[in-house]
Amino acid sequence: MIYRFFRWIAGIMLHWFYSEIRIDGGERIPKTGPLLVAVNHPNAMVDSLVAGWVVPRPLRITAKATLFQHPFVSLMFKLLGVVPLRRVSDTTGNLREDYERNSAAFQEIIGVLREGGAVLIFPEGRSNSDELLPLKTGLARIALAARQSGVRGVGILTVGLTFENKSNPGTRVVAIIEDPLDVDSWQGESTRALTDSITERLLRASSGTLFPTGAPTERAQKQMILVRAASWWGRTTHEIPIRYARSLALSRSQSADEPAMLTMLFGIGLILASYAIHVALVGLLTRSALVTGLYLATLITGAYWTAFEGHSRAVR
Repeated sequence: MIYRFFRWIAGIMLHWFYSEIRIDGGERIPKTGPLLVAVNHPNAMVDSLVAGWVVPRPLRITAKATLFQHPFVSLMFKLLGVVPLRRVSDTTGNLREDYERNSAAFQEIIGVLREGGAVLIFPEGRSNSDELLPLKTGLARIALAARQSGVRGVGILTVGLTFENKSNPGTRVVAIIEDPLDVDSWQGESTRALTDSITERLLRASSGTLFPTGAPTERAQKQMILVRAASWWGRTTHEIPIRYARSLALSRSQSADEPAMLTMLFGIGLILASYAIHVALVGLLTRSALVTGLYLATLITGAYWTAFEGHSRAVR
C-alpha cells in the first residue's frame, strides 16, 4: 500500500516536470515471477522514480548506502524497503571488508527473488549523464547466486532510459524495454560473461533513441476534452507552488542531475503546505467538514489531471 501510494505521487511529480514518458516494449515486462530490473543511470534519483512508473509491479529498490546518511531520505527509503548497497569507494580498502560489504544485501535480494518479487538495480554503480559506464558484476553475481541457491525462473529485464533534456521541464523521456534474459537457460557460471550480455542489452536499449514528433492521437484529443476542466483547476491551484519550487531548485542545483529531483522534492512540500492553507481557509469559511473534504478532493483531482492531460504513458 505504501509503495503504491508513493508510486502514484511519483507519477504525478514526474508528469508535472516532464511532458511525456513513453514506454517502448511494455508488454515484455513479466507480470509475475522473480525479476531483476537492470536500468541505466543518467539522472540520479529521478531514474528510480521513472523505473517505478514504467514497471507496473512493485519493485524493491537498491541504492548506494551513502544516501542513507540523509535523515529524510533514510526515512523514506526505510518506508519503501530500499536495500542499501555499498560501493568499493565506500570501503576502507580492507580486502575482507570489500568482499563482504554487500553479502547481507545480496542475501536480502535473493530472498525477494525467492518470493517471486522484482528488484531494481542500477548496474553502473553511479549516475552518469553521458554514455553507459562499464557495468559492475554485482547484478550477475546476484542472478547466478540465486540460481545456485535453488531460485528458479529468474529473469533479467533491461530498461534503457533516455531523457530529451533531463534538467528542463516540459521535455520528454523514453524507456525502451528489452526481452527478459532467462537466467535458468544461461550457460556457464561466469559473472563477467553474464555482465557482458547485460551490457549489450542495456547499450541497445539506451542508445540512439529518437524522440517522435506529431500531433496527439484522436483518443488523446478526446481525453483532453473530457479532463479540460479538472486540468484547468489543477493548473490554477498549483501554479504558484510549482513555480516557486522550480526557482528554489535552480538556485540550489550544483549539477545537471539536481534540478528535476529538487523541483519534485520542493514541489511536493510546497504543494502540501498550500493544501493546508486552502483547507484551513475553506474550513473557516464554510465550517463544514464535508465541503472541506470535497474541496480537498478537487485539489488532488486537479493535480492528477494537470499532470496526465494529453500525456502518452506507453507506446507498445
